[in-house]
Amino acid sequence: MLNIARKELQSMFASPMGWIILAVIAAMFGNYFSNGVNDYLAVASGAIRPAERFGITQSVSQSVYGSASFIMLFAVPLLSMRLIAEERRSQTMPFLFSSPLSITDIVVGKFLGLLAFLSTLILYIGLMLSTLNLWSDIDFGYIVANTIGLFLLVGSFCALGIYFSSLTSQPIIAGILSFIFSFILMILGRFVANDPSNIAGQFSFSTHFQSFASGLIDTADLAFFVLFIVTFLTLTIRRLDADRLRG
Repeated sequence: MLNIARKELQSMFASPMGWIILAVIAAMFGNYFSNGVNDYLAVASGAIRPAERFGITQSVSQSVYGSASFIMLFAVPLLSMRLIAEERRSQTMPFLFSSPLSITDIVVGKFLGLLAFLSTLILYIGLMLSTLNLWSDIDFGYIVANTIGLFLLVGSFCALGIYFSSLTSQPIIAGILSFIFSFILMILGRFVANDPSNIAGQFSFSTHFQSFASGLIDTADLAFFVLFIVTFLTLTIRRLDADRLRG
């Protein structure tokens, strides 16, 4: 499992596309961070009424983490679409199936490799926001809660992306399907925001990410993301296991 994860991680860092995605996303995060700081300074100077002011941690972090959740929505399908679909297209799946590794090791290893790659961006956000402590007291608990929430959200995107990658031999199709379903799950909560009794809202990523975005770690929301990840990794394992039995 760890060997698969390390192999996937190395291949992503060896790929020009991987570095391009890292550079573009890091630049976007830096831009949101800069804009957030400038907006806070405008608030601190009295440009906005006191009743509308927030602390620097919340003011800047909301801008960065809010944008990060949607930026990752586009980035993850680009990276996850080839994980298994590419193996099918290049006809290397039989070699994986005949290896001493189990299907579980292969799927979880690929998932961990992709998540580790994207975690560098999540860590980058946390370190960037931590630099605010050089000239102001910040709420590290708020940053930790948002970091955990973003990590779980990205993990859910990855699990969904790997599942769709296991359904086809065309990476582009896998990427499109992954993006569409991830997007639907992100915006689903907005359509039922005025109806708390609607069960559809309980499957919305944004609904469960909201508590983390507020600086709180809710065990119910944490359990939702963990169960979502486990469910789609299990579906992927069962899909590949069926393929191996069919030969």
